[in-house]
Amino acid sequence: MTDTATFAGLDPVTLGDLLSVAGSDGFDRWQDQIRRTGGCADPIHLTGWSLTKDKTTGQTVHHYSTEGEPGGRLRIACGNRRASRCPSCAWTYAGDTYHLIRAGLAGDDRRDIPGTVRDHPRVFATLTAPSFGPVHNRPPSSRCRCGVLHGPDDSALGTALDPATYDYAAAVLFNNHAGELWMRFTNRLRCEIAARAGLSQRELKEAARLSYGKVAEFQKRGAIHFHAVIRLDGPDGPETAPPSWASVDLLADAIRAAAAHSYTSVSVPAVSDQPARTFRWGKQLDVRPVKAFRDGSDITEQAVASYVAKYATKAAENTGTLDRRIGELAELDRHGVPDHARRLITACRDLDGLYPDRRLWGWAHMLGFRGHFSTKSRRYSTTLGELRQARADFRATQERDALGLDEREPDTVLVLADWQYAGHGHTPGESALAATIARGLQLNRDTAREALHDQLAMEGAAA
Repeated sequence: MTDTATFAGLDPVTLGDLLSVAGSDGFDRWQDQIRRTGGCADPIHLTGWSLTKDKTTGQTVHHYSTEGEPGGRLRIACGNRRASRCPSCAWTYAGDTYHLIRAGLAGDDRRDIPGTVRDHPRVFATLTAPSFGPVHNRPPSSRCRCGVLHGPDDSALGTALDPATYDYAAAVLFNNHAGELWMRFTNRLRCEIAARAGLSQRELKEAARLSYGKVAEFQKRGAIHFHAVIRLDGPDGPETAPPSWASVDLLADAIRAAAAHSYTSVSVPAVSDQPARTFRWGKQLDVRPVKAFRDGSDITEQAVASYVAKYATKAAENTGTLDRRIGELAELDRHGVPDHARRLITACRDLDGLYPDRRLWGWAHMLGFRGHFSTKSRRYSTTLGELRQARADFRATQERDALGLDEREPDTVLVLADWQYAGHGHTPGESALAATIARGLQLNRDTAREALHDQLAMEGAAA
């Protein structure tokens, strides 16, 4: 673990700090804390104590204090969803998102979502942004408009062919209004479904319910688009069967009509030198049925859940912008932000005073987008909160078992506690050691996942 060959590329200051940490008396306990956080890159530090007593006898069953911890602190995971900020916590967030999305596709008996939800009409839809000007791309079997055959990792991809004519203002304003555009789309979608079923809006509510789970993704050009699992249920959600008229074809047709309808638009008034604009979805609408596992299709329940989970931990970083709020444009120089992202960020700054209620400068690091990256309708499936609570309950049960409290009735146990925030993060040496712990944990997870995949493949072949 502390073999210096592993850290040969570190600068002398970081390496010196690392060796100091590794040689300290509390190093083993520090490692244990970091493993418990999953190798968190920016752990929260707490100081305090907890006291567990038997209510009946007043006996102290367990006492814990951070006074005996390394540095007098307890380190807990930061919980940041961004992979660019904390890969280990983002991995946990992605796992929760995967289970949330998959539960709405395949069911989850533990959370009262029946497996019969697989028989409900369900599609995977992608709604994209319109064009704001030609960009460098990789057309199938041809060259880019610039005449170059770009490689998949070419930094020019997604950047404007002619920055002087590219509508950067429209691009960030679209991102800023994308959440409202999605709301209008879902409202119109219910109207389109009702029309195809020959029902009024009130009758539709009594016969069926529209459910969805979606995630936002930034394209290379810096424009937001949405991937969504959209499902038709009975009136009470996934527990009830959809009406006989509900079908995948009807749902897909209604989605296409709703996306193209004039109601599904957001108007932005003219201000100063900015013209009035009306934003709609782009022409590249993709709607595909979601198939069951092992049916030979690429759009399976597992594939869709994995795809959504992957983008739930990302933001606008793939465009070259920063993953935190920007204080001043000078920061872009210090961090080497590329020209295309710089122009989008600058557009946010320039438009902020013209549209003060849109808070464009506050969201410049997100290229104007201010919505939630991962959202769902109320009855789509479980919630992230329920998944986190299930994990906390599991750990609490483990703790009770370790302390010998499993045989005591919960009502007979009183827990007193006092916790204070004491900072966050690592020293440079701690950061290098934590990254090594995180890589080891990730390797173990990947190995276990591959073994499970191989097992499922063998079972599929045998069937």
